[in-house]
Amino acid sequence: MNRKKILFVYYQNIQIGGVAKVLTNLTSELAENGYDVDILFLMDTHADFYPVNTAITKYYIDSFANKYSKFATHINKKYKFIPKIYNIHSYFYDLGSYIVLKKWIRENHHHYETIVSCWYKLSTMLSTEKNISQKTIAWEHSSFRVGGVLYDKLLRKNYKKLKSIICINKLSVKYYEKLNKTFFIPNVIDDIFEEQKAITVDQKENIISFVGRLDKTKNAVELVKIFHRTRKPSDWKLQIIGDGPERNAIALYIKENNLENNILLLGIKSPHEISQLLRKSKIFAFTSLSEAFGLALVEAMFCSNAIVAYDCEFGPSDIINENNGFLIPLYDTEMFAEKLEILIKDETLLDRLIQSSYAESHQWKKEKIIQQWKKIL
Repeated sequence: MNRKKILFVYYQNIQIGGVAKVLTNLTSELAENGYDVDILFLMDTHADFYPVNTAITKYYIDSFANKYSKFATHINKKYKFIPKIYNIHSYFYDLGSYIVLKKWIRENHHHYETIVSCWYKLSTMLSTEKNISQKTIAWEHSSFRVGGVLYDKLLRKNYKKLKSIICINKLSVKYYEKLNKTFFIPNVIDDIFEEQKAITVDQKENIISFVGRLDKTKNAVELVKIFHRTRKPSDWKLQIIGDGPERNAIALYIKENNLENNILLLGIKSPHEISQLLRKSKIFAFTSLSEAFGLALVEAMFCSNAIVAYDCEFGPSDIINENNGFLIPLYDTEMFAEKLEILIKDETLLDRLIQSSYAESHQWKKEKIIQQWKKIL
């Protein structure tokens, strides 16, 4: 058994979120494969939103207790009416986080052979510590363009001091390999999706699905409008799984256009519930404006869905091809609706894509992904 000790570092596991989800999935798999895994959260002790394997030890440091982080919270609340005040808040909170993280990591890093940072800001912080940076892997979950001038143009250059970089999309690999040794490893999905069996179009309902946080980036409100303009039989429905700040705007549009019987706002669901909902649907539609990977696309493929999605940066182009659906130029709502209409009218084509989409999903199975992690670790 391999007993290499590994530390993963992230902010929290208190709410729905892609990074926390894949973090708990991956660490659980590594623990099952004989690795000694710990997770450090930069938040006071909290209940887990996503279950953490009982073999994993969790540590908590309260980054919000630092004086700079407290000041950040104060100015964000008191002066939230000021444009871009959140940017100032972020810089002070990051400073507080760095101070708290630096203290803990200096005292404890010698216990670990490898440290995996799960966010670019944390990776940047760890890159400034000489003895720590050499054993740190940056696990990139966002666009390499995020962070503004401070991170993108200045601090991210310190990635060359790290042990290596792992990216979840191929465009990021091309960017980061100029700085350091870089690997492409997709995210691990929940077992519940891998366990799904292939089903045919006649076993499904006339449903289009969307899964994601209802915010401006995921852009679900645009999907609702596209669905409304798409020419289709009256029995077709759009089910939206997720919640977020755009929910009220979506609900208002549904009400104003009398779409209550055709567009269903289902809220947050468990992975098991999502898998059952996706098994019912024939098409998975995704209008996200930015993705680091697009885990929901792979989950939909395991549930035998044809895919129609925007070709946003960065993940969808690594996943979608002629065997599983259509990749639509960003903001081209007419083409998006056109492809939905084609699939709705042509059941033979839809069934072929449903079957080949399921077949293609197997390239994303966790066994292959864990083997890649094990080689690097």
